[in-house]
Amino acid sequence: MEDLKNEIRLKIIEPIRNPEIYKAYGKKAGGGILMYGPPGCGKTYLAKAAAGEAGVAFISVGIHDILDMWIGSSERNLHELFEMARRNAPAILFFDEVDALGASRSDMRQSGGRHLINQFLAEMDGTNGDNEGVLILAATNTPWHVDTAFRRPGRFDRVLFVPPPDLVAREEIIDLKLRDKPVDSVNLAAVAKRCPDFSGADLDAVIQQAIESKLELSLKKGRVENITEKDFIKAAKKLKPSTKEWFATAKNHAVYANQAGAYDDIVNYLKIK
Repeated sequence: MEDLKNEIRLKIIEPIRNPEIYKAYGKKAGGGILMYGPPGCGKTYLAKAAAGEAGVAFISVGIHDILDMWIGSSERNLHELFEMARRNAPAILFFDEVDALGASRSDMRQSGGRHLINQFLAEMDGTNGDNEGVLILAATNTPWHVDTAFRRPGRFDRVLFVPPPDLVAREEIIDLKLRDKPVDSVNLAAVAKRCPDFSGADLDAVIQQAIESKLELSLKKGRVENITEKDFIKAAKKLKPSTKEWFATAKNHAVYANQAGAYDDIVNYLKIK
């Protein structure tokens, strides 16, 4: 995933590390970046890794941190989180599953959700405080449910598609997850080839299933049995990539609702003509 990581370095890490260079070109450290893609492909890990590499505060926001049953409390909670990030700038404010907080207002029947979105947009615009040095990073599996106002320049004006890991990435993921485990000599490339379109979470499921099959045998024999390449291939045959369902939905949006080019990355990935 080197291309994606390089884009993250240029858009997240380097503006924080070298703000004076970016200022020379009229660019500020901060802004908004939206990452989207199938579940289990590492969007949250990428956000945490970017914050760690940049050496800045990382504030992870969940739905429970904001939503409140009392009128006005959700908006106040959101404002306080932005204020925390401003006080600790440079900082990354990360919203996971942002579609739950920034859903399309046209789909809402109650005004409470609209008020929260309006507050969110105002905070991103810096209406209630200076966002210099605050990077608003968000992730979603369903970008088509995020209100279009969030994509206006100055808000989430940079959108990154996080695809399933390619062959090299799958091999590296498998290698990392097998460390310190009793494994025979395994052709990692051969196993990775058997797992096309598998997400990182899917690969973990393959490994866990291979481990469980060997664990049962180890208990019967009373000794640790090494996991073999055949065990991994057998486990991979039993599982199907969870990304298939996501791409089936994404394809519909890419084909029929892509007038502004929001889903060009999906078009290119799926090689839709």
